[in-house]
Amino acid sequence: MSFPICMRGLAALSLCLAGAVSAQEYHAGNPIAVPGDGAWDYASVDSAARRLYVAHGNEVSVVDLTSGKPLPALGPVAKGHAVVPLAAGELAVTSGDDATVRFFDTKANRQIATLAVGKKPDAAVVDPATGHLLSVNAVSGTISEIDPQAHRVVRTISVVPGLEFAAISGRTLFINNEDRNEIEVVDLDKGVTGAPIKLTGCEEPSGLALDAVHGRLISACANGTAAVTDVASRRLSQLVAIGHGPDAVILDAARSLAFIPAGKDGVLDVLDLSDAKKVTHKAAIRTGVGARTGALDPLTGAIYLPTAKLAPAAAGARPRVVPGSFHVLVVKPS
Repeated sequence: MSFPICMRGLAALSLCLAGAVSAQEYHAGNPIAVPGDGAWDYASVDSAARRLYVAHGNEVSVVDLTSGKPLPALGPVAKGHAVVPLAAGELAVTSGDDATVRFFDTKANRQIATLAVGKKPDAAVVDPATGHLLSVNAVSGTISEIDPQAHRVVRTISVVPGLEFAAISGRTLFINNEDRNEIEVVDLDKGVTGAPIKLTGCEEPSGLALDAVHGRLISACANGTAAVTDVASRRLSQLVAIGHGPDAVILDAARSLAFIPAGKDGVLDVLDLSDAKKVTHKAAIRTGVGARTGALDPLTGAIYLPTAKLAPAAAGARPRVVPGSFHVLVVKPS
C-alpha cells in the first residue's frame, strides 16, 4: 500500500496520507507552477481537450494536462469564479465583480460573448436535460438560465440570496445557501422554488456534489463537517467530520469516492461512497493551507488543487499570496 506517504512539493508544501481507501492507492504527482498572483476560485477539467481551467483573479489559468505545462491564460474577467467547459471548444466564466457571464473560444484564445446576469455570479452548472448553463447569482439570489449556443439569457428564476454551489438531480436543482445553512430546491420545469432542506449542524455550506448512484447530496460545510442529504426524502441523513474551510466537493463516481479540499486546515478529505446506507471518512491528505477547490480528471482519476504560498495576514484581513508561488497540486491514483 502507498499509505502513509509523505512527499514535499513546490513551496515546501507537504502531502501526507493516513489511512486507506479500500484497495485504491494514491500518490503525489509533480506540482504545476502557474503564472499569475491573483486569488483563485473554482477549477474544472475538459477531459476531451486535456485541459485544466482555474478561475484566477481577472483571468482564467489554463494547463495542458498532457504535458503538465501552463498555456496562455484566457481573459480578461472581473474576478472569475466558475469555469465551465462547453461544446465546440467554448468556456463559460462567471465574472463576479461586473455581474456577467463571459464566453471564450478556447482554440482562438479570445472572448466571443458577454451576458449580463444577476449580482455576483458565482457557481455555474450545465443542465443535462437542456444543455443550458445555469449561473448561480449569489447576492441577487437568482438563477440565470442561459442558452450557450445563442449566448442568450432565456429565463431568470428567483430564489433567495446567499447561494453557493449547485447540483442537479432529474429536473430538480439543489443549491447550497451559506447564509441560511440550508439547501434551496428549485423545480426546473416550472421555474419555482420548493421547501428548503435544513442542514442542522452544517455552517456556511459551499461545495456540493450529487452521488447519483445512491441518490444523495454531499455539502461541504465551513465548520469541519460534510452534510449528507437524501434526495428522495429531502432530509439531512448524516454528518461526517472533515477539515475546516472547504469550498468544493469533487466526486469520482467511477471509484465511489468524494474528495473535499479544506483550505483552512490544508487537507483533502476522502469519503467512501460505496455503502448505500452510510458515507465513511477514509483518509486525509495533507495539502497545505489555501487548497480549498479543485477538479477531477475523469479519464485518469487525478485530482488538481490550485493553491499558493500565503503570507501572514494583517488583523481582520485575508492572507496575501506570495508573488510567483501560485501552483496546482496533483494527487493521482496508482
